[in-house]
Amino acid sequence: MSVMTRLDDKEDITQHEISALKTRFNLADAHTHQDQSVTQREIVNRLPELWYRAQGQSQYQSEQEFIQAFFTFHGQEHALKRHDEIYLVYAASIAMHITATYLRKRNMRVGLIEPCFDNLHDLLKHMEVPLTPLDETLLQSPTNVYAKLQSAAANVDAIFLVDPNNPTGTSMFAKGADTFVEVARYCKDHGKLLILDFCFAAFFKAAGGSRVDAYAILDDIGTQYIIMEDTGKTWPLQDTKCATIMASRAINPDIYSIVTSVLLNVSPFILNVVTQYIRDSSDDDFESVRSVLDVNRAVARRHLQGSFLNYLTPMVETSVAWFEILRDDVSADDLQAYLMAYEVYVLPGKYFYWSQPQAGQKYIRLALARKPEEFEQAVETIALALENYHG
Repeated sequence: MSVMTRLDDKEDITQHEISALKTRFNLADAHTHQDQSVTQREIVNRLPELWYRAQGQSQYQSEQEFIQAFFTFHGQEHALKRHDEIYLVYAASIAMHITATYLRKRNMRVGLIEPCFDNLHDLLKHMEVPLTPLDETLLQSPTNVYAKLQSAAANVDAIFLVDPNNPTGTSMFAKGADTFVEVARYCKDHGKLLILDFCFAAFFKAAGGSRVDAYAILDDIGTQYIIMEDTGKTWPLQDTKCATIMASRAINPDIYSIVTSVLLNVSPFILNVVTQYIRDSSDDDFESVRSVLDVNRAVARRHLQGSFLNYLTPMVETSVAWFEILRDDVSADDLQAYLMAYEVYVLPGKYFYWSQPQAGQKYIRLALARKPEEFEQAVETIALALENYHG
């Protein structure tokens, strides 16, 4: 089948996402493609003003306004005590590349959560960092996570976790901070570097919750860490975004030297724009983001839950939906290729299971950050396609 051949030759999720941009219904990438809210449209109308404002203030002022707004919005005030050691980069993948460079320079072995978004694995693989999978189920209970890590992470130097996890929504913080505290304690006691990808952490707030101050916990325990955060999966910014990277004091000088070898600064105009979106969400309690995701998630469940697909309820609802394929005779690759004939592009689960791709053939991922009317058309099309599926 020509479609199947064309899809199977992709090496990673990003290559799929590039192809998906050409389809009518792109449910592949988790970037934000929904409309602007009323107040966000007002920000767009102010773009000339924000341009000249950025031009008229120092780079440092633009950076610090963004840092103060972002970390306050997320409830991570402890990090602001070292606000000059929060480094800004123009994409989360750059922060990950900086982290991978640090790991490679020190010949560190890494335990990487599985499943997870595949470019984490790919960046580390390309830097020739030795990897061991850590099943995300290790992190589901505070009562035995320490003991489980003693076994699973004994032979690694660093533990790399994503929270909430993409694509499953698994989180150490879903029921408070206890599990995270145990992970941090284990890393401190056993000399492990803890690397945290918090790029989906805004969805704690989108789900109506709040974030634990992770930086305060880590510094109180004395855990060595590198933490990455992002704006690109949260607001409808057309990829006008900024990511952050911060490290514990002991390793900060080493991280800083890698940061400065990569870039000088993020555009002050972009920082001004993104800061306005953060403040807007502070004012509306994240309603503009939350409402779109809630509507689309409900539509996906209503149209797709059935004998073919099963919606897997996450610990933390994010901007993606993770579905299990219930038919044993249909793989994720099969289903993706079939839906392409209906001009719908979804992601197969195999790329998230980086050490055992076959385990991911039971799952597909749908992106939710879309215009609700277009998203409903997409899932209605999927539902019709599934009714007509004959294998």
